[in-house]
Amino acid sequence: MSIEQPIRVTLELEEGYAFRIRFDDNALAPLLSDETAPLGEGRGPNPSRLLLAAIANCLSASLLFALRKYKNAPGALHAEITATPMRNAEGRWRIPQAFVEIRLTEGGEAHAQLDRILAQFEEFCLVTQSVREGIDVEVTVKDAHGRVLLGDKSFEAGA
Repeated sequence: MSIEQPIRVTLELEEGYAFRIRFDDNALAPLLSDETAPLGEGRGPNPSRLLLAAIANCLSASLLFALRKYKNAPGALHAEITATPMRNAEGRWRIPQAFVEIRLTEGGEAHAQLDRILAQFEEFCLVTQSVREGIDVEVTVKDAHGRVLLGDKSFEAGA
């Protein structure tokens, strides 16, 4: 699959606030997400945790790619991301900031071109840069008949 191909993920409510997430166009097993108590039962990661995992994963993969591009052979990386949800001015919960720490298993002197790598690897992280720049998310809500209840009417069945 090319990077230019649309990415599609399908969610289906299982029960309560638990969703079965299917990553379309591959053979990955579905993932269960669930809100934490008291809203959900915490049977899987909630959307905030999935977002943070995506950020840390993408940054780690970008650093790993950059290290290998310059013929380095890094050992296992360890990444940790921490964020504290806070209420915004309207009283809504948001994640205003996240702190990522990536640890190499060897000293910096073991890697060629490390200054150059560290200066640019973040720019190649699709997820982190998308979040930093903001994502325009357009929402459409349809009923069982395909009628658009919210959003672009051009998506309506038969339109």
